[in-house]
Amino acid sequence: MKTMGGTGLALLSALVLAASVSRAAEVPGPELTWDVSLWGKERAFTAGVERLAQLVAEKTDGNWIMVLHYGEALSKARENLDGLSVDAFQAAMFCNFYHPKKNPALMALTMPFLPLRSWEDNRKARDAVYAHPAVRRELARWNAMTYVSSYLPQYEFLGRGKPPLMLEDWNGLTVRAGGGLGRAMKVLGSTPTSSTATEVYTGVQQGTMDAVSFPFSYGHVDYKIHEVTDWFTSNLTPGTTDCPIAFSISAHESLPDQYKALLEEVKDEVVEVQIQAYIAMDEQNLPMLRQELQEVRYSDAELAEFQAAAGRPVIDAWIEENQDRFDARGVIEAIFGAVGQSY
Repeated sequence: MKTMGGTGLALLSALVLAASVSRAAEVPGPELTWDVSLWGKERAFTAGVERLAQLVAEKTDGNWIMVLHYGEALSKARENLDGLSVDAFQAAMFCNFYHPKKNPALMALTMPFLPLRSWEDNRKARDAVYAHPAVRRELARWNAMTYVSSYLPQYEFLGRGKPPLMLEDWNGLTVRAGGGLGRAMKVLGSTPTSSTATEVYTGVQQGTMDAVSFPFSYGHVDYKIHEVTDWFTSNLTPGTTDCPIAFSISAHESLPDQYKALLEEVKDEVVEVQIQAYIAMDEQNLPMLRQELQEVRYSDAELAEFQAAAGRPVIDAWIEENQDRFDARGVIEAIFGAVGQSY
């Protein structure tokens, strides 16, 4: 029996979705199809964009269909901004640390120990970064505009071999950690690498990586990292990264006004679905991880020491490196200001 590829499955899903819409359109408008470039499979990370596609189809009575192309069917994960720049597709998700030179200002969200301790603060800070002129300008060079973040939770590590029970045990380890998180781990003596998510399992299995940081806990389990590791950290929380849903600016500008308004109308629900997907995964994953792997936790004193060495110093160094190219300090100040703090 012949099987469908990723694009075939995406088209079939879109047709099923459109066929399931039976009520009158809340938002009348022209027939329109948007292609959305994704990597991997359906998972917690894609819950928001999946809900967006569903809502758009439902509220337009199937007139506007977003076809979700998984598995890098349209573009490599590192090349989604390139695809948007030439309108190869109308929407995509991308991760800032996959290509820091393409989005240097957006790399602010990879800095360690940012004030993102609640889901509300997470959203406020990311929205403030997206609204900053430096970020808007750099994405516009790729014909891209952010819609919403995927609101990645704080990262933790899963690793193989001897667990780093003390912070000094990180010295000499090779770790998958990009952006500011990678800089923070270098403070502990680790060697960071920024492999894409789909490359990590093999890296750990073959011994080229000792530990892997992913948004905890969904990322590790979705990519089955727990199958090839021995331990996990549960309170290191050194930082996170940013992987937004982005639209082609030209595609967005060509939308009728009622479709643009629809995107804003459903935004809160898209965000809520995305966040709840992570919460549900934690409820499922944490008991399993604690049963199968050794949990590593650090004392408050150790965490304070780590933050003092790898928090403000790393952020200050990043500001100094980038201030001549864009308002790096302003982006950092926007993050802290969005949650009522000053930097």
